[in-house]
Amino acid sequence: MASARKPAGQASAHVSAASPAGATIYSVAERAGVSIATVSRVLQGAGTVSPKTTQKVLDAVEQLNYVPLGAARSLAVRHHEAHGLVLPELSGPYYAELLIGFESRAAELGQSVTLMLTEGKADIARAVRQLATHVDAIAVLGSAAMPPAVARALHGQKPVVIIAGALQDGIESVRAENAHSAEQLTEHVLAHGRTRLLFVGDPDGAPDIAERHAGFVAAHRARGVEPAEPLRVPFREGAGEAVAERILAGELEADGLVCANDELALAIMSHLQDAGRDVPGEIAVVGWDDVMAARYVRPGLTTVRQPVRDLGVLAADRLHQRVAGGQPELEPKVLPTELVIRGSCGCPPG
Repeated sequence: MASARKPAGQASAHVSAASPAGATIYSVAERAGVSIATVSRVLQGAGTVSPKTTQKVLDAVEQLNYVPLGAARSLAVRHHEAHGLVLPELSGPYYAELLIGFESRAAELGQSVTLMLTEGKADIARAVRQLATHVDAIAVLGSAAMPPAVARALHGQKPVVIIAGALQDGIESVRAENAHSAEQLTEHVLAHGRTRLLFVGDPDGAPDIAERHAGFVAAHRARGVEPAEPLRVPFREGAGEAVAERILAGELEADGLVCANDELALAIMSHLQDAGRDVPGEIAVVGWDDVMAARYVRPGLTTVRQPVRDLGVLAADRLHQRVAGGQPELEPKVLPTELVIRGSCGCPPG
């Protein structure tokens, strides 16, 4: 991954910047009771300011919604674009694919990338604000790291793209289609004669999971059937193993599992098979994402292929176009998904 550029070393690069509310480096300095040069050093992460003073400056930045203009800093020190990418974590294939797409396209465009992981951060909004002082534009996976207050602070100052997150006024969004493909997937499993399906995953965990659950519900109601409540678990391998254990213990009864992602589906399927259960004979298992392992397990995993790497490429493209002066595209960019039929749903292996 390309390394991030070094921040500017001169306070003058920040002077002309203002937040949508009219805050400037002067008003930040006044609020914090320090000099403009001290504010500049804190925002650059120079490490030469005491922790107490640094905290006073960061508090003032947050209170005033102040975000320096990356473009002004770039002109002052004459270096290339730097883009921020905010992800929850890096475990699991989804994040890796997204990062590869984003970073590879950024490299083609001559941009550097600064990666920020939100896991373990007590104040994500503040961390995003600080990241914004060192980059020209930011892409955020999901909407947890881009609450409305942060979006308002960045709006008009830093180009922002939200990937697979909730829509926000004035903020660009790129995402994959979810609800229709999830309805197709669920209907396909129901068409195999399965009558006790469970949706595995928490719809409240992310907007795209909520849309997949909506498709699951729609497929049932189209048949005049009320679906079971979702099995609200994290989207991790360990959670899949725990679900399999509950099935083996008789705590859960189902003849089909529609999983929110492949990581859950593969963990469940493997654990059930290790215990001697027949997949899909006794229970069908389907997923979402079409990770590489989905085609190599036996039976192959029926799933929905979504263009995760392409989402990263599209986000990097949009940020570059915005930094270059392009206008925001306020209609969400929605990439198509595709149902992939293999054997875990009950179909003969292809």
